[in-house]
Formats: sequence, structure tokens, C-alpha cells
Amino acid sequence: MDVEALLGRLVAWPTVSDRPVTGIAAELANCLEAVGMRVETLEATEAGKCNLVCSAGPAGTDGVVLSGHMDVVPVEGQPWTSDPFVLTRRGDRLVGRGACDMKAFLAAIVVALTRTPPRDLRRELVLMFTHDEEVGCLGSRALADKYAAEGRTLPTLALIGEPTSFHMLRMHPGHVAARITCAGRAAHSSRPDLGQNAIRLAARVIDALDALAERWRHDVRFPELLERPFVVMNVATIHGGNAVNIVPDRCIVDLGFRPLPGMSPEALFEEIREAVEPLGSVRAELVRVTPAMLTPAGTPLEALLRPWAASPDTAAASFATDGGNFERLGMRTLVFGPGSIDVAHKADEYVPIDELHRAVDVVDAVVAHRCRLP
Repeated sequence: MDVEALLGRLVAWPTVSDRPVTGIAAELANCLEAVGMRVETLEATEAGKCNLVCSAGPAGTDGVVLSGHMDVVPVEGQPWTSDPFVLTRRGDRLVGRGACDMKAFLAAIVVALTRTPPRDLRRELVLMFTHDEEVGCLGSRALADKYAAEGRTLPTLALIGEPTSFHMLRMHPGHVAARITCAGRAAHSSRPDLGQNAIRLAARVIDALDALAERWRHDVRFPELLERPFVVMNVATIHGGNAVNIVPDRCIVDLGFRPLPGMSPEALFEEIREAVEPLGSVRAELVRVTPAMLTPAGTPLEALLRPWAASPDTAAASFATDGGNFERLGMRTLVFGPGSIDVAHKADEYVPIDELHRAVDVVDAVVAHRCRLP
């Protein structure tokens, strides 16, 4: 099977996070069943969403997990110079939405397993393809909840093929979404003293958040790994008011912050709540938690990847991955794959052709050493 052709078929599925992934999951399932994998499609509560889990080899043996997400980010409003859902070759690049983030790795897994089908593996190989990673790692959270409740034994080493330009990343912050609702009282704009302006209240809330973010900057951890070794906060959206002649009675501020490994997301959120709720009619809500990840240095997977790596050292990602949820299942995860995060989510996203083919060799080597050899 040609990896470039398969990547073209995967990119053609417009699996933006507000759309179904069942089509691409079915295509991947068909390919993997054909090479002898046991395939399980786990439907989500939301229609059109599912996780795909495939396995081979003796269950309960400590082989390896290979993982990637099937969803991609939107393309609307971006200056694409070709159809984002048609893989386009330009020199030494393959351009398309998801080409590097992260359908290249999915294609590499399938092609590696057709090269040497997974028959008679000595240890278990598990593939975990998830939905809605881009909107909070929702698919991997559902898998972690399910398998933790069932007590399922999974391999303790996991490789997530996010685009890292083949740098080995063993850590990343989490990502927490929070919402702050400011309540006011409507009035005619000619008599604003009769109302309470919720947007003005939101402005004070944002000032308080800025002050808290500045305090967090002084709690430095993991400076040897992280470019920003503190909790990063981002005030992301603000919505309020109905018309220019009405004093606004409601304003909503959405924000995100990124806890470091070992930090409690709930405790950090409590600091936010304590900073903003005394300002007036303000309610803070914790919306979603994507866990941080920290894998100890020196795992067997690190040794396997080092000959293929751009650097012999491990580093940290600034972005969150499914690895935080996998850590809940006892997995020691490394993030390592083709393509660069610098072009992910942008117009004309691409994967270098040589890195796509190299990813096939990487998967083949990892499976051989973890699952085929004695």
C-alpha cells in the first residue's frame, strides 16, 4: 500500500471537530482488519463520533500503544491556496488539512502493518485512534474513563504521533477551559445610571485575571524542559450586550489556562474563582479539563526512538495531547511524529514527503522491537 495515496484518502475526509469521524474510522478499520487486527469501534454519545481501538498479539502482554486523533481543526477564513481536503503535492511537501496534524501518522501506521502484517506477535500491539482531540481530548478521556472502570490492562508504553519534527517529547502542560458570567441590569442607554453595565464588570474581571496570571508567572517549574515554565493563561473570548442603546445586562468571558504536571487544575480554578467572584455579580464555571503529561526519562520507548530522532534528548511540548488521559491508565507516553507543529492549524498545512515515509519506518521498527522480538 502506498502511504502517499492512503494519506490522500484520509485527508479527503473533512473530519473537522464539528463533523463526524465515522467515515474515516470505517476506512481505517477496513484497512486494519485486512491485515489481521482485532477492531473495535466505540461509539460516542454524540452522533457521528467514535474511537477506534485495534489490537493484535496476546492480550495483557506489555507491547506498545500507537495513537493518533482523527479530527482536524476548521479551515474557514484561512487563506488556503488549494482545496484543503485534496492532498496536493508541492515540491517536497504534501499539503492538506490534517496532512501533518495528524493523519500522516495514521497513514504511516497502516502502511507499516501492511508491510509486515501483525501475525503471531509475541506481545500486544494496541492502536487507539481518537475523536475530538482538537476540542479538549474528548475521545481519549472517554477511553480512559471506560478502561479505568473496566480495569483493562493495556501496554505501559505509548507513542502519540503528533507533529514534532521527530523530536522526542515526554511532557506537556494540561489545558483547562473556564467560563465567567457577569450579570448586570438592563436600562436605556440615555439613563445608564439606572442600570448595571455587565461589560464594565467584565473589564474589572479581566484586570483581576491579568493580575493572577502575573502571579502565576513567578511559580516556575520544569525550566529545563519548558520555554514557558509557568501556568499560562489566555483570555480568549468575550460576548456581551445586545444593542448600542441598551445597558448590557450580561457578559461572558471564556478563558483557558495550562496547568503544569503535578498541579491541581481544580485548585488553580479556585484561585480564579476567588479572584473574580468578589467583584460583583460574577459566576465562574470550570468547563473542561485536559490533563498534563509527564513521562520519566529513560523509558524503553525512548531508547527505541533515539536512532530516528532529530535530537538524542527529550523535551516538552507546549500543547496538550491525548497523553494526559493515557497517563491515567498507567501509560508512559512519548509524543513523536512527522511534520512540524509550526504549520499545524494554519493555511496550507503540510508534511514533508521524506518525513511521511520515515514515519512508516519508525512504526515498523517500534512494532518489531516491542511486539515481534522475544
